[in-house]
Amino acid sequence: MSEYRYINESKETFDVLIVGSGVTGGWAAKEFCERGYKTLMIERGRVVEHRQDYTSEGKGPWQFPNRTKVDNLLAEQQHNVQRKCYAFNDATKQFFGNDRDLPYSTEQGTGFEWIRANQLGGKSLLWHRQSYRWSDYDFNANKADGHGIDWPVRLKDIEAWYAHVERHAGISGNYDNLSQLPNSEFLPAFEMNSPEKMIQHKLASLYPDRPLVMGRCAHLTEPTQYHIEQGRMRCMARDECQKGCSFGAYFSSQSSTLPAAAKTGNLYIAPNSVVHSLIFDESSNRVKGVRVIDNDDLSTREYFANVVFLCASTLGSTQLLLNSTSKSFPNGLANSSGVLGHYLMDHNYNAGAGGSIEGFENEFYSGRRPTGPYIPNFRYEPKRYGKGFVRGYALAGAAGRSDWRHNSQEDGIGADYKASLITPGNWFFGLYAQGEMLPRYENEVALHGTKKDKWGIPQLHINCTWSENERLMMDDAAEQAEKMLTDVGLTNVESWTSYDTNHPGLAIHEVGTARMGKDPKQSVLNGYNQSHDIPNLFVTDGSAFCSSAVVNPSLTFMAFTARAAAYCANEMKNKRI
Repeated sequence: MSEYRYINESKETFDVLIVGSGVTGGWAAKEFCERGYKTLMIERGRVVEHRQDYTSEGKGPWQFPNRTKVDNLLAEQQHNVQRKCYAFNDATKQFFGNDRDLPYSTEQGTGFEWIRANQLGGKSLLWHRQSYRWSDYDFNANKADGHGIDWPVRLKDIEAWYAHVERHAGISGNYDNLSQLPNSEFLPAFEMNSPEKMIQHKLASLYPDRPLVMGRCAHLTEPTQYHIEQGRMRCMARDECQKGCSFGAYFSSQSSTLPAAAKTGNLYIAPNSVVHSLIFDESSNRVKGVRVIDNDDLSTREYFANVVFLCASTLGSTQLLLNSTSKSFPNGLANSSGVLGHYLMDHNYNAGAGGSIEGFENEFYSGRRPTGPYIPNFRYEPKRYGKGFVRGYALAGAAGRSDWRHNSQEDGIGADYKASLITPGNWFFGLYAQGEMLPRYENEVALHGTKKDKWGIPQLHINCTWSENERLMMDDAAEQAEKMLTDVGLTNVESWTSYDTNHPGLAIHEVGTARMGKDPKQSVLNGYNQSHDIPNLFVTDGSAFCSSAVVNPSLTFMAFTARAAAYCANEMKNKRI
């Protein structure tokens, strides 16, 4: 494999310039480099080398000063937002952004938790790896019920690209043959434990339209020769993925797409390079490159290319476009429609239910499986919507036994109490909702009028709230989850909702704000993620989405990026860009 080529100053005009190195940036680099294009990737954060920089990998909690809890003062000063993420702790904090240096504001009376990972690889080092294809119900939803604009694509347009990225990344799962959750190209699925199989069997009888399937995830359960040639190995079910995985057992830029791009000799990387704005040439109506501020010493430089791909995350790419103005685009580059920054969405993780499982006292499980059972969206078309709301939700869950972590919080003393810490407790099963958020114009991001960050870039100001639709959806999810668990025989079943306390953002599935569409007056991008206004500008991260659907978005990010790169390469070859 070729060594990575890191650069600082360069006056060269590259074929392609990619902003961002996460899930989408890595795919854009792989696709262009393998097609022979000299490609520059710009990353605002530090270099993270695969294996070498996973400094906490393999360490047990007892090897950290506070058992992986981050010191309260440090958390308050540097990680006030980031620490709200489920994956944040002392073993993973090095991969999260520093909130002190990354300020933003929210509209009074609202809130948004913006989770960031500014380093080579971005959030591909931190994501939860759940990987699902969208169905035609998802792509058709806006048109079907009138909320949002119609997507310019359908499943048939992207199906081959799903297969393309799945074969490379490695997705474990079962062929469940569900219309609302299309099959992928699968490696073998992880196995359910005995209580989960029991619940699966009972649900199949009681709720045949609500199957319990195994969650699909980007983990190598049985790597192919192709994966082995990438230098990747079987998943060991350590479930410590956010520390970094030297096995390369889960898909990340470091383990998969960046090595493939570097192998060609066509990849150049400019780390510690905070993009300030795009360089736009009025006379040719083309983007020429980017203006950059050094992450460390705040010096400035410029990079140039024939094509620019923005893969800086939903809010990152939108902030960059809003901060790039010209005579033709006084309100943000490629924003003739005026919708740039609007229609921000996240997933609605605000309901669930759980209960106790009787029996199975002689059963346990092995390993720390990185996924769990999943009930796909059963409200996936208008005739199946619940009372008072549109769209739907999925329910993810798992069965487990309480252990010392729970028992250590109980009262006790002496030998009997110590013995209880090594005795497995009762079995429990929980279901947790992941619902769709409607595209609404008033959910928006804009540049703050006066506040700037340490690089002199205007901060983002975010106005995003749950609507009554999302609240009613979660009420229904709690009610249905409780009913299903009661009906299959669980005891002590309780449900809950949390939309009054949880802000958007913590699902870390933010999408929208630079949506694609058929009509340039209503959208920023066409169906190939290409700017309607500027032909050599593409945006392939979540900002391109017209709706959020229910399933996790990362697999769709990858497929759209690979498709856009292939389209762009063909346009370049035929000199239309």
